[in-house]
Amino acid sequence: MNEKSHWENVYTTKKSDEVSWFQPHATASLDLIKKLECNRHAQIIDVGGGASMLVDDLLSLGYTNLKVLDISSAALEVAKKRLGEQSNSVEWIVDDVTKLNIPKHSVDVWHDRAVFHFLNDQVQREAYVKAVLNAVKPGGHVIVSTFSLDGPEKCSGLPVQRYDADSLHGQFGEPFVLLGHEYESHKTPFGTDQNFIYCYCRVVNA
Repeated sequence: MNEKSHWENVYTTKKSDEVSWFQPHATASLDLIKKLECNRHAQIIDVGGGASMLVDDLLSLGYTNLKVLDISSAALEVAKKRLGEQSNSVEWIVDDVTKLNIPKHSVDVWHDRAVFHFLNDQVQREAYVKAVLNAVKPGGHVIVSTFSLDGPEKCSGLPVQRYDADSLHGQFGEPFVLLGHEYESHKTPFGTDQNFIYCYCRVVNA
């Protein structure tokens, strides 16, 4: 089963609140976006956003230029159905982030919770970073969250890479200035804990 088939299967066989990464509110992500002091017209892309509630929370706060990217069309349909007419104000993108081609320097904030850690091949990770540099404006911000070093070794049956702040930022390199990092202990719908690290950076040379 390829990556797209895997995630289409997940979102057609499980409810969105039955997966381990489900959050009723993306509090850690929202706090970081607020910390960046973006205006409400900032171009924000949620990479791997799928059925995440982050887009709901951003809309409720008045953000107006939102994109949600996911490899699974089924995941995006869940979010569209949940939002109803509000979904018309969001740009929905079905694509593999490592092959993403959107207008150059069109994004102010790149947000990714739990996609990057599925990239087990260095070639994939390099393609991801290239996609970020193409999409994000110089001076724009990047928020990437993965399992921390004490997080799970697998998710949804797939192996993942775990990081601390230095090793995660090291995957991105000199064009990215690390502004800070935060840890989150996520309580899954099943009552278990998953430990995440969030790194947030500014793009200085793209």
